[in-house]
Amino acid sequence: MSIFGNRLAIARKMAGLSLQGLSDKMGGVVGRQALHKYEQHEGLPNSRVLIALAQALNVPVDFFFAEPEIQVVLEHVDYRKKSGMSKTQQMAIEEQCVEELNRYLSLESIMQEEKEMSEFVFNKMVSNTDDVEAAAQQLRRDWELGDAPIPNVVAMLEDKGYKVIELNTDANFDGLKAYAGRARVIGLNKNIEDVCRKRFTALHELAHHVLLFPTDMPEREKERLCHCFAGAVLFPKIQARESMHNERFHFYLPELVMIKEYWGISIAALFARAKNLGIISEHVHTKLMIGYNARKYREGEPGNFRGEEQPLRFRQLLYRGLAEKIISINEAASLTQKTVGALRNELDQLV
Repeated sequence: MSIFGNRLAIARKMAGLSLQGLSDKMGGVVGRQALHKYEQHEGLPNSRVLIALAQALNVPVDFFFAEPEIQVVLEHVDYRKKSGMSKTQQMAIEEQCVEELNRYLSLESIMQEEKEMSEFVFNKMVSNTDDVEAAAQQLRRDWELGDAPIPNVVAMLEDKGYKVIELNTDANFDGLKAYAGRARVIGLNKNIEDVCRKRFTALHELAHHVLLFPTDMPEREKERLCHCFAGAVLFPKIQARESMHNERFHFYLPELVMIKEYWGISIAALFARAKNLGIISEHVHTKLMIGYNARKYREGEPGNFRGEEQPLRFRQLLYRGLAEKIISINEAASLTQKTVGALRNELDQLV
């Protein structure tokens, strides 16, 4: 009984619902007081209510009775978020992140495939953009990224041992950085379709993991320097200067689109990069952003970087575990939070 109450509370918080909100979403099938009793381990619902709960919370019925083998606790959580993000939304995001991590680490344990971290250490305290440039250059050297565009930032981070988690939430959230025991976690908004934005956010959260800032530095300045780091990793200094040259006053859209599609960096981030490198002045940057906003590019920029930024490692482990019969179809369904039937339909075994 205690498992059901705990899992119901987790699913409700993941959905960002209060007890009354959940009751309302179920159309009054069950009241707030009954839901409270379930979560306090004072009863179990009948099958009709159980199905209604699963539908309202968008989880399979098995979710309420399957406790993960590994239970993680998020620590040192930092968000890249908009000001409108509520405490309820934060709780929902963190509950989702914990749930995803529990299943991810459980699968790693079953497969005996814990990924070793590739540590990056920049020993100098980061206080300004020059420090950020040095850190970005060292990262590319230490991780052997060369001077070319990074084809897939998320895949690179997974290869270096980071747990990249996609979270189903709204536009007020971009990303987060956290620790879960030894695991270093980067959370991204699953519903953001802009690939360049995801790449930038992933590297912004990496900055929070690997850079050290003075303890008295304002949060706003830390965020700005993390932005600078993301841009510097995506578009290295030498290559940026070669592409944009010095002392610019104008940019034409085709030129910006070409750079964006080659390097995988947004036009807005390109303008910031040019300002940080002294290619344009603060005044020119302001004028460029006024034109950018007037054209409503924040709602959708021209140009498309031809790449995908989605975590792959969990699914790769899962499919290999199924193919090698290390895990059963029932275990795989539980780990993916799908029904067995839905998972079977997704699979297409060749031989």
